[in-house]
Amino acid sequence: MARDAQNRSSRRPQGRLIGYARVSTDEQATEAQEIELRSAGCDVIVQEHGSGASRARPALSRLLREISAGDTLIVVRLDRLARSVSHLLEVIEDLTAKNAHFRSLRDPIDTATPQGMFSLQVLGAVAQLERALISERTKAGIKAAKAKGRMPGNPGLRAGTPEVLAKMTAAQRAAYGDRVQATANQWLPTVRRMRPDHTWDDIARVLKQRGFDWTPERLRRAVKWLVAEHMADPSLLRKSPPRLPEDRLMTLVAGIHSSNPNLTLREIAAQLEKLHERTPRGGSKWSPSSVKNLIDRARRSGLIEAEVRRAAE
Repeated sequence: MARDAQNRSSRRPQGRLIGYARVSTDEQATEAQEIELRSAGCDVIVQEHGSGASRARPALSRLLREISAGDTLIVVRLDRLARSVSHLLEVIEDLTAKNAHFRSLRDPIDTATPQGMFSLQVLGAVAQLERALISERTKAGIKAAKAKGRMPGNPGLRAGTPEVLAKMTAAQRAAYGDRVQATANQWLPTVRRMRPDHTWDDIARVLKQRGFDWTPERLRRAVKWLVAEHMADPSLLRKSPPRLPEDRLMTLVAGIHSSNPNLTLREIAAQLEKLHERTPRGGSKWSPSSVKNLIDRARRSGLIEAEVRRAAE
């Protein structure tokens, strides 16, 4: 038995144990969850204050983005992490894609063990069955309503009742706000570093290289919403000043460098080529020396230092 326990222990992932503690309001405390998580061996604990009905979890989004292969995300209970079975499966899918693991202390789920994976598969099957049953009930309800001569859907919406339309618009805006907030911590820092010196087209192209499929107009709309909700500075919406081509290249290179100072000159050159930016002489191939010249110019003009200060603020 001791040998079996030792074998099971040796098969456990050797990465960090990261706890996630969430409460619904600022008045509640995460201390009870933290005690359990530390008892389970968590050295790092991420705290979140947010409603269980919303997927807008900035701290969780940042944690899922930064977690490394071999790490294990631990929660006290499943309801602290996800708002539904489908949401839970999405989070675990993100962890699996990074070769990370998940464990719930009070539930039989531990993706590092065969038993835990079995429990997870059962949850997935239950979720699929639930979706199928909901679909069948919806179809049956629509068929019964049509048989009685009633039209499916909201009568007020079909009639264009102002109150119903206002409620629908408010619900759509709330859903849009949740989507924007859920990822804002991943792309908004880049916008803050580059606006208003760069156009929305420039920023959308930089973000696209980092995996964000923004169009300039959708990006501007998202920032406008954040400004309206007092979550972003109104200066981000100021009109970009006209610039000479070389000045625009200088500020673009400064923005790329400031957003990730660890990039080498050759890596920045590769990014500029992916963005289809022309060199100061009109060429399509960037050399590290051309990038260095633009960075040196940005340093002499104080542009890079200004960008760094803005990021720190």
